[in-house]
Amino acid sequence: MVSPLSEGVPRLGGMPPDPSLVDITRIYYEPAAAELPRGREVLERWPDATLVEVPSHWQIPELHGDETNVRRWVRIKREALVLGVKKSLAARPNGRSADFIAPSTANGCAMACAYCYVPRRKGYSNPVTVFANIEQISGYLDRHIRRQGVKPEPNQCDPAAWVYDLGENSDCSADALFSDNVHDLVDLFRGHPTAKASFATKYVNRELLDWDPQGRTRVRFSLMPERLAKLTDIRTTPVPERIAAIDDFVAAGYEVHVNFSPVIVTDTWLEDWAELFDQLDAGLGAAAKEQLAAEVIFLTHNAQLHEVNTQWHPKAEEVLWRPDLQEAKRSQNGALNVRYRFRDKQRYLEQFLDLLHHRLPYCEVRYAF
Repeated sequence: MVSPLSEGVPRLGGMPPDPSLVDITRIYYEPAAAELPRGREVLERWPDATLVEVPSHWQIPELHGDETNVRRWVRIKREALVLGVKKSLAARPNGRSADFIAPSTANGCAMACAYCYVPRRKGYSNPVTVFANIEQISGYLDRHIRRQGVKPEPNQCDPAAWVYDLGENSDCSADALFSDNVHDLVDLFRGHPTAKASFATKYVNRELLDWDPQGRTRVRFSLMPERLAKLTDIRTTPVPERIAAIDDFVAAGYEVHVNFSPVIVTDTWLEDWAELFDQLDAGLGAAAKEQLAAEVIFLTHNAQLHEVNTQWHPKAEEVLWRPDLQEAKRSQNGALNVRYRFRDKQRYLEQFLDLLHHRLPYCEVRYAF
């Protein structure tokens, strides 16, 4: 059902700053989401978009589960937006990158990284879904943080604060192009001295520099060698620009870490990473180096995603799909994926960490997998 936007909706103000990434022409919306203040703000931000009422953000046949969409994958990401209500609110224990995975305020991504796991769950096309019930999500998180009290002892997530990952199924920097949800959460964590927000990103959104996080939000810029990023990190900010942004985000009050992710094994992978480490070292000021820490995550791939990628980006699969190096592995969520063979991966990891410690001795490794 196509429905016009009702009159009298207050404007959020401003259009997304990057029309090459976001140029919304069609919005699929749940009626309950459109009635909420955040939903009305999002709809008003694109007043000329065609509106399509849907029963659920998960039930959109023309977007989800239609393999023919692979031919217009990027176009859908740029032009389609989904507006829904987050039904299940839970802060799941994690213990790896973060202490808890926060309830999502968005799902999907405007970017199109060839190795992204999210399309495995949501279908062949994966545009952004904004969840309009931000007040409910924020209230849940506020109560959850208060219940934790003071963190009793340090762990790999943080020495003093409970860390909540905000962007498990999206990129928060890009999400901020669509709504104020991420801004609201940064504001929320600023008021909690016992907790930190955390999210990884491949998109430099300089609007975040004005948000005054006061050290309560950790931004993790994902980095990989530029040659591989150009092949696999589709529609993302170039790696040199991500590195160049780190000092600015530190100066703006963010804790800034890096994700070396995914680590993809090629014939020249160690040489490529050595070059990246040198670029990072040269690009950081003293303040950024003093607080720098990293996560190291080797590539995980999936046969279903491999089949999708061969239809829209087969060149990427030449480095991502390596049966000669990989073996099947059942993930914690039950999915059957492929990873580098266990014994080989242990050797790769040792080589990577030795190189990192030699090139960036000040960079703590919080988590390596």
